[in-house]
Amino acid sequence: MTVTAGEASDAEVRRAHWLHTARELADDLATDAVEREQAGKTPLDEVARLRESGLLTLAAPAEFGGGGADWRTVYAVIRTVAAADGAIGHLLGNHYFLSHSARFFADRTRALRIERESAAGRWCWGGGIASDEAPLVLTPAPGGHLLSGYRRYATGVGTADRLVVRAAQYGTGEPLAVLVDPARAGVVSGGSGDAFGQRLAAGGGVEFDAVAVTADDMLGSLSPDEGVLSPFAALAAPTARLVSVQFCLGVAEGLLAEVREYGSGRRSPWRPCSPQPWPDSPQDPYAVTVYGELTVVARAASALAEQAVNALVGGLAQGDDLGDDECAEIAVLASAAQSAAFRAAQEITTRALDVIGADAASARHGFDRFWRDARTHTLREPVAHRLREVGDYYLNGAHPPFALPA
Repeated sequence: MTVTAGEASDAEVRRAHWLHTARELADDLATDAVEREQAGKTPLDEVARLRESGLLTLAAPAEFGGGGADWRTVYAVIRTVAAADGAIGHLLGNHYFLSHSARFFADRTRALRIERESAAGRWCWGGGIASDEAPLVLTPAPGGHLLSGYRRYATGVGTADRLVVRAAQYGTGEPLAVLVDPARAGVVSGGSGDAFGQRLAAGGGVEFDAVAVTADDMLGSLSPDEGVLSPFAALAAPTARLVSVQFCLGVAEGLLAEVREYGSGRRSPWRPCSPQPWPDSPQDPYAVTVYGELTVVARAASALAEQAVNALVGGLAQGDDLGDDECAEIAVLASAAQSAAFRAAQEITTRALDVIGADAASARHGFDRFWRDARTHTLREPVAHRLREVGDYYLNGAHPPFALPA
């Protein structure tokens, strides 16, 4: 498909608009991020801000009233919001992926219907379709199925208008993605959870007690067995991994920015061990070096993320023409980017506070929220699994298995 200069210009204008909107929202969130995070209330107001800004429908097709944004723009928005408020960035990123899940797993007619309804209602999506927990169970019943079971953790369950969950078909055990209205009888939220980070992500447990599910609510298979999913549907995994990447990079860059702002013009708390005179600069050269090291770590992870995003966008554009080998290459790039982003987030949120010194421990600054948000996220999926996939691919040509991130 040939893109004219006028079409490219229009796309750039729309992208600039959404990035500006995200930046304004992030600035708004940053003004009271510490107080809101420490209060830990269900983020109903924050979701209302996302809805009013138009960011909840950013990825919905323009013909349905959405923003019509591509994944490059979506990822940039996630990163911008996460830098200001990691938990809200996490909630928003998962919303984008889950609201897009019908496009990966459902037939085209059903996917378009769901996206039209979602855009019209400005739904906020939550749930989880990774295999990190035992699936819920779908039991045949008159008129459809009954969904039963308990999820220990579901993203955004406290604010979601729709949930997408993983369930196993009774008898066959086939895993399926299922769409559920949390207002239906039998859906019981188990609270906001007790994680030490991501307190505003509205995550927590949810129970499904014989919830009625129709055929239209069953989006499609999540089976990792070879040949079940098309290469295009298998792109769901790298798409979700790159959501995780943008969250981690946003949190890391957000803390680096706060440290830079806090330390600007202040004398460093570090003191040289040698009797040499203190330099004219108020900043200890060792502290400056640490900041430089961490900036390099962030930039390197960001560059790898950009490479993976470009590959993913190219793969998504191919649609049903995408081949298995191309899908595997994209999946491996996403795994490599996730590995780098996880390590960057952990190192930066741990070491950046050294530049400030003991005052960084003061609760009034809330610097610890960056570390807690990042560490809560990275604990859910050990990076070793992604590194093994990357190594097996480049050493042996093995295609990574289909596995959605937690």
